[in-house]
Amino acid sequence: MRLPVFFVSLAASAALAQQCPEDLVRYFSQRNEPFSPGAYEYPYQRIPEDCRTYKVPAIERVINEAKNNTIADPDLHWLFANTWPSTVDTTVKWTGYSADNPKEELAFIITGDINAMWMRDSSNQLQSYKAVLSSSDDKVAKLFRGAINLQARYMRRSPYCNAFQPPPESGIPPTFDHADGDVVKPEYDPDFVFECKYEIDSLAAFLQLSYDYYHATDDAAFFAEFSWKEAVRSILDVSKGLMEGTYAEDGSINASPYTWARKSTASTETVANKGTGEPVNGNIGLVRSFFRPSDDSCIFQYFIPGNMMLARYLKATADIMDTIDEGMATEMRDMATGIEDAIEEHAIVQHPKFGKVYAYEVNGFGSHSLMDDANLPSLLSIPHLGFKGNDDPIYKNTRDFVLSRWNPYFAYGPVINATGGPHLGPGNGWPMGVITQILTSDDDDEIVGGIRQLMGSTSGLGLMHETVNSHDETVWTRPWFAWTNGLFGQMILDLADRKPHLLKKSYQ
Repeated sequence: MRLPVFFVSLAASAALAQQCPEDLVRYFSQRNEPFSPGAYEYPYQRIPEDCRTYKVPAIERVINEAKNNTIADPDLHWLFANTWPSTVDTTVKWTGYSADNPKEELAFIITGDINAMWMRDSSNQLQSYKAVLSSSDDKVAKLFRGAINLQARYMRRSPYCNAFQPPPESGIPPTFDHADGDVVKPEYDPDFVFECKYEIDSLAAFLQLSYDYYHATDDAAFFAEFSWKEAVRSILDVSKGLMEGTYAEDGSINASPYTWARKSTASTETVANKGTGEPVNGNIGLVRSFFRPSDDSCIFQYFIPGNMMLARYLKATADIMDTIDEGMATEMRDMATGIEDAIEEHAIVQHPKFGKVYAYEVNGFGSHSLMDDANLPSLLSIPHLGFKGNDDPIYKNTRDFVLSRWNPYFAYGPVINATGGPHLGPGNGWPMGVITQILTSDDDDEIVGGIRQLMGSTSGLGLMHETVNSHDETVWTRPWFAWTNGLFGQMILDLADRKPHLLKKSYQ
């Protein structure tokens, strides 16, 4: 749904800036003073300091240092300063400790305009701050540890689910209306779960968050303190169960360990065959997913970017498990290797123009879907995930396909040229898609062109939208989308390391 844009007078916006805004969707839909000194005249889109949900001095230092030493263009720095702190400014809804163990830190992180914690979104929102994560900066490390512990609780209890209610310790009331009427097996507690769409990348997101913390801090001891091992056990068990196919050896139908049904007029909000999905050929090494990271239902349930992400982070976090349970670590590596082998065998298909490419989804019977979606994980994001490098021949072919008009969800026009997806429909490019293109590119011209597109597609609001119409910048969705805002900041910091000269130029 397109959210309306509210423009107010400068006097009104100045008055609003003196108090904590009650409606952040409205607040971020207006141009708040002051404005950037460059040609874009971006508004200042950080909420007042006393209203911010989690203050991190290290983040403020990086923003200030970037202005003086890293980013030459005043508008580009203003955009970085607006976007990168979005998660800590607005979405750390609560931090505290477990009622069962006063030493166990917890952190409840919402997506922005929805009062629930998505496994995928919260993991990626925090990944944006990996650059300032270290054992010496306990403010950021504490946030990571709290999110890992809370996600572990979610995974142990409801591993098929994707989005969760606030923990009881927070005192924040749950929200019940979103998934009303969903029929899900196994059943879940609506006081605990906000929505229960099974997405393979939700499992992988927990492992990604765990690896990001471990990789930056080398703190293996933390993972043995609470119940991280039990959460990984749940992930392995769910993955094994969803490797089984539709048909048994004798032709009878295997009972699916998970089913999902919702009454809807949108095909992406239904699951075929009484909630079990299209048939799959089982025991080939791939793990089924009922939904994509867009929360849209899969056509063919072997979702390839999700399997890539799961394999990559199973291997990465097996190094942590080595310090806790070597047998389980071996199990994690074996599953990852099996998924990798299955991707090579079943997910590489011949395209009439681009040659061998990775399919987006397959069913194991030979059918496949050729497309890409901007939501991560995606085919475009394969190097960002760490599954393959951007010089891999099949990835290069796949990338050429994804960024072409052969991709049915590539939006192109005078405003933005980017992957989109069925979640918001054709013609709507996702800034997340442009950011991912930049993160996976070594080409200076491509990166500069992407930065210019992002700077020119904020509708004058100085933040990253969810989507922007490729022909009309005033048609967009979501003024407050912390994940994409954080990813933009992550991209800037990545360029500061890889391509610092591109941040020294003018984008006026």
